[in-house]
Amino acid sequence: MIPFLPAGFPTPAESLEAIRTVGTGGADILEIGVPFSDPLADGPTIQRATQTALAHGMTLPRVLDLVRRAAVPVPVVLMTYLNPVLAYGLDRLLPDATAAGVAGILVTDLPAGTAPEIEAPLLASALDLIRLVAPTTPERRLADALRGAGGFVYLISRLGVTGARPDAPPLPDLTAHVARIRRVSDLPVAVGFGLSTPAQAAGAARVADGVVVGSALVDAMERGGISAAARLTAALATAVRGARRSDAA
Repeated sequence: MIPFLPAGFPTPAESLEAIRTVGTGGADILEIGVPFSDPLADGPTIQRATQTALAHGMTLPRVLDLVRRAAVPVPVVLMTYLNPVLAYGLDRLLPDATAAGVAGILVTDLPAGTAPEIEAPLLASALDLIRLVAPTTPERRLADALRGAGGFVYLISRLGVTGARPDAPPLPDLTAHVARIRRVSDLPVAVGFGLSTPAQAAGAARVADGVVVGSALVDAMERGGISAAARLTAALATAVRGARRSDAA
């Protein structure tokens, strides 16, 4: 179970509490979003949360401080766009993130092979470089797209932006996409984008190794605060683990 939380939302203090609560309440890995002013891959829910975090002065150094202070007992992955990384400075970010307790980084707008001068230090660092794979990634490109990948492969379950949706991705399609990733990589495969309910998470967990849920947690926090996000995290984790146990049996 991989919950996603945008750092600094709804306030920096509440964000710290949310990270600690979700990070100890069912997460196996915790994904923390770095706020950016132009989040092209994110839907309305995450965009609103991002703008709120930016209005509270949330920056990449402050994100790292939140991670350090939260000190959750599960691996933390930063999900970011390239601009904040370059603004901070890659040479500074890699040791600072490691010291703060970050285990991996996912740079949303850094396709594999497009910027070797940026990828090389990332690959040489202590951080796992998480790769994104889309349903439309062609077979001939897949091996290159996953070269140097670490941690897990993030499979986008459907085209478009992030956001909770009432319909789950078709299981046969998801099964086929996971299978072709496994033909070229031994890394675990986690599915994200559009998954929001325990039933959807369980369905994805029967096919993949992990499930990423973000917008639904933000929606829950907007409606009922951190306690609502905690309840949803626990329900999602129970559903994912139940599906995995059932599949193993």
